Amino acid sequence: MNNKIVEAISKNKQICTDLRRKIHQQPELGFEEKLTSDIVAEKLDQWGYDVHRGLAKTGVVGTLKVGNGKKRLGLRADLDALPILEDNDKPWISKIPGKCHACGHDGHTTILLSAAEYLAKTQNFNGTLHVIFQPAEELLYGGKVMIDDGLFKLFPCDKIFALHNMPGLKTGEFYFQKGVFMASSDTVHIDITGVGGHGAMPEKTIDAGIVACYCALALQSIVSRNVAPQDAAVVTVGSIQSGDAPNVINGHASLKLTVRTLRPEVRELVLKRITAIAESQAVSFGAKAIVTHINGSPVLINGDEATEFAYQVAKQMFGEDKVHSNTPPTMGSEDFAFMLEEHPDGCYFLVGNGDEPGVHMLHNPEYIFNDDIIVPASSYWCALTEAYLK
Repeated sequence: MNNKIVEAISKNKQICTDLRRKIHQQPELGFEEKLTSDIVAEKLDQWGYDVHRGLAKTGVVGTLKVGNGKKRLGLRADLDALPILEDNDKPWISKIPGKCHACGHDGHTTILLSAAEYLAKTQNFNGTLHVIFQPAEELLYGGKVMIDDGLFKLFPCDKIFALHNMPGLKTGEFYFQKGVFMASSDTVHIDITGVGGHGAMPEKTIDAGIVACYCALALQSIVSRNVAPQDAAVVTVGSIQSGDAPNVINGHASLKLTVRTLRPEVRELVLKRITAIAESQAVSFGAKAIVTHINGSPVLINGDEATEFAYQVAKQMFGEDKVHSNTPPTMGSEDFAFMLEEHPDGCYFLVGNGDEPGVHMLHNPEYIFNDDIIVPASSYWCALTEAYLK
């Protein structure tokens, strides 16, 4: 373990913890992270970074050039919270009802800020460092908007990295996987139009609610009958809505879906089948279905070289027993996939948030970010930077 870095970062552990909890108390949703980006920009400016604001509305990029090295490194953290009512008794609970950092982005932001401060003070590297603070990850397209706004044209990177905490994995340990690591994610809405009427006279109607229910059941056949058993896919109907009165047959209904796959070809197949099934089910009842693809992010694919490099740095830093390769891919999704699609020489990895009984998963109202991972994760960013920008 590189004790020099860890010891230096550890001295600021309480300061970082307090900062993380301050950010936690003021959660902001995607593209609304003004207070959080203000904190980030102010601190980066104090430490001597060239600060750029405005990419994807609330994105912040800090650039620090040291020496005459030609290499350019990008480290990315996410800023946004979730529309979830927090349910815990911690003194730093969210002050905004219905919004909370239930995914740990407050921790990711703090981790990168902690590393940015150390790297600015020590300047023990030779090259260009870009610290990228991205909005709207939970919307699964904030990364795409940053790219469309010119992220890699304004701040070119030779390699780019990002991390995420993960409950269920050992505290402060590191988990890597080459190639496919996280699923694609697509949000699909299906709007059903039938003929409404009196609940006592169904023969004079086309019940959109019934059509929606048949669609929901039929959509489950995609994974079991259209996707090969060796491939992974998820089709979840998270919302079905149609009316609110017991004696009214509704002429409109809607379904909202999330779709996950681990291969681009499977993604294409599943999306096509969703449209075909919804439209044919509706026609069979005399109704009409309109399928709308709201947004989507690609399969997250780590570059082999970048992942091997990141793994070796972690192993040298923390020891082989705390660093894991060949971590199984997850059906969760991450819009860092857009950055890796644009810039394949990069890696996304996980840091364990704790595997003790009672630890809650991401997006759970009772989820708690483990502040004990700030020091190892921040120290790792510093070691990675110094190793790549020698």
